[in-house]
Amino acid sequence: MGERTRIINDPSYLVPLLRTFGSRTHKKVFDLLLTEWMTKEELDEAIDSDSLSSLINLKKAGLLESKWRVPEPGKSPSKEFHTSYTNVQVNFQSSFEDLSDIIMLAFKPYDEVKDTIESLESLVAEGNTSMSKLTRELNMNTCLICATARRSDRLSVMGQRLKLIEKDEEI
Repeated sequence: MGERTRIINDPSYLVPLLRTFGSRTHKKVFDLLLTEWMTKEELDEAIDSDSLSSLINLKKAGLLESKWRVPEPGKSPSKEFHTSYTNVQVNFQSSFEDLSDIIMLAFKPYDEVKDTIESLESLVAEGNTSMSKLTRELNMNTCLICATARRSDRLSVMGQRLKLIEKDEEI
């Protein structure tokens, strides 16, 4: 495959990227998937650990592709993963206040951001998915709400709405 560039126009996308490249495990999974297609089981064996959180994080960063592997006769198909982005182009403008909040959100331990993430997940679960309603309810700007959603394993940003990720949509 040729080189492809991931274009980032929204600063909140930095959260999953920083989390990917700030973790040895996530980075190792990314590096393995740059060169070949692998199933979750193959990744688990290669990194000698569970790769699910790495795969979820790569998907949130928009770096993960998947397809079904054609099985041997009599066996079930399995999903395999790959990332085909070799470059990144970042093109956005942000206040230092928002950028610093995003960077802090990316690197803080989960326990320090847990309450904010769970509040956002709870509001979305109750049906409050509109970005404008969430900004009023949480007294946070859109950029920080998106960044918080991208830090959560249970939320997905869909334009101006947030959505709870169903268990079967994780990866």
